[in-house]
Amino acid sequence: MQEVLTRDDMDDTPRARIARLVLSAPFQRVVIGLILFNAVTLGLETSGSIMESWGGLLHTLDRIVLVAFTIELALRIYAFRGRFFRDPWGLFDFLIVAISWAPDSGPLAVLRALRVLRVLRLISVVPSLRNVVEAMLAALPGMGSIVLLMALVFYVAAVMAVKLFGSAMEEFATLGAAFFTLFQLMAMDDFGNLVRQAMEHQPLAWLFFIPFSVVATFVVLNLFIGVIVESIQTLREQRGGASAATLQAAADAARSEAHLDSQVLLAEIRALRAEVQALRAERTGGA
Repeated sequence: MQEVLTRDDMDDTPRARIARLVLSAPFQRVVIGLILFNAVTLGLETSGSIMESWGGLLHTLDRIVLVAFTIELALRIYAFRGRFFRDPWGLFDFLIVAISWAPDSGPLAVLRALRVLRVLRLISVVPSLRNVVEAMLAALPGMGSIVLLMALVFYVAAVMAVKLFGSAMEEFATLGAAFFTLFQLMAMDDFGNLVRQAMEHQPLAWLFFIPFSVVATFVVLNLFIGVIVESIQTLREQRGGASAATLQAAADAARSEAHLDSQVLLAEIRALRAEVQALRAERTGGA
């Protein structure tokens, strides 16, 4: 939830009061509590024994939580109007709640399985989680070159693996199988067994697998991590700068308003002094 209060939301109208309510800390804590509670109930629904004993209660609780989410969403739409639909996180929440209302039967019944996505609403409610996701999305353009580099490394390694080990190992029999096996090796899944199996046919097979693992696992993946960390740092600096600029603008506005008030007060004092002097002159002339 990324809506912010504006000057209009500071009024005492019903819409402004609701805007302040949905952005208040107690209201946010209640929403977070409902999301976590719903995550637990959805997890319990995966147990057959629990569903046999408490299935009716769990379905009722799920429906109550969904109604609560819908009311919360309706309050936000009423309070922020067009601003709600210009906020990507608002649209994210709206889509998740809308999917949760899919019917239990019919062609849209498969969407009921997506109810668990409601747990992801925690991302839009908790600022720290939201910042991480926004940083990852901002890092996607910078990852393009790394993805291209990884694709080139995998393609070259896959072709080499097919030529070196394809005749002896089923894992490298085709280019597609080699791609899958190399991805498995990048994740260090069963790395030792695969390398030992290859060395039974090619004693120097380690000269291929170890450099590939070093490049794919320790270099390329760390490049991904570096881009994401840099994106998070940049986002923090931008928001810190924006916050500082906002505070500075508010301080400047306050100083300007105070200066204007002092000028008005000084003018009123001068006018009052002139009136007093005129009254004194009138009394002196009358005497």
